[in-house]
Amino acid sequence: MNPRNQAEASQLLQALGAPPHLRRHVELVGEAAEDLLAKMRKLRVVVDENFFRIGVVLHDIGKIRFPAEMFGSGAEHETEGERMLLEVGIDSNIAKVCLSHARWKDMDCTLEELMIALSDTLWKGVRNPELEEAVIAESARRVSQDKWDLFVILDDMFERIADRGHERLLS
Repeated sequence: MNPRNQAEASQLLQALGAPPHLRRHVELVGEAAEDLLAKMRKLRVVVDENFFRIGVVLHDIGKIRFPAEMFGSGAEHETEGERMLLEVGIDSNIAKVCLSHARWKDMDCTLEELMIALSDTLWKGVRNPELEEAVIAESARRVSQDKWDLFVILDDMFERIADRGHERLLS
C-alpha cells in the first residue's frame, strides 16, 4: 500500500479523510518544496525526489484526527500521523516524516526529511536558521563542497521562498 508517487500519496491523504484545509496546506508546502527541490537539482545535490514529495504530502496526516492542530499549536498529530500510516501498511521510513518534520532536532534525519521540515517552515514566511544550517551542511556533504560556499546560494533562495509566504497565506 506504499504510495509510489506524489499522486498516490495525495489519494491516500484524501482516502483517510483529509479536510480541504489540510489539502490546501499540503499544496502550499508543496510550492515551497518544489522551489527548494529545483535549487537542489541545479546545485547537483542528489535528493530522493519521490520520497521528498510523498513526505510533503503525508507529513501532517495526523491532523485528520487532531483537526484543532490545523489552526493552533500541538504535537499530537505527529505520533498519530505515524500510527495512521503504519496502520495502513505504509513503510516506516515514510511514516517517520510525521515525526521528523517537527522533531528533526532530536532525531537522526535524512536530507529529505530536513527539507520537508524546512518546506513546512518556509512556506508561511518563517525562517529557522538552525534548520537551514542543517540542510546546508547535509547538502554540502552530499556534493563534497564547503558548506559556506552553499550557504550564500541557499540562504538567498530560502529568503526568496519565505518572502512569498505572505502571498501564500493570503491564497
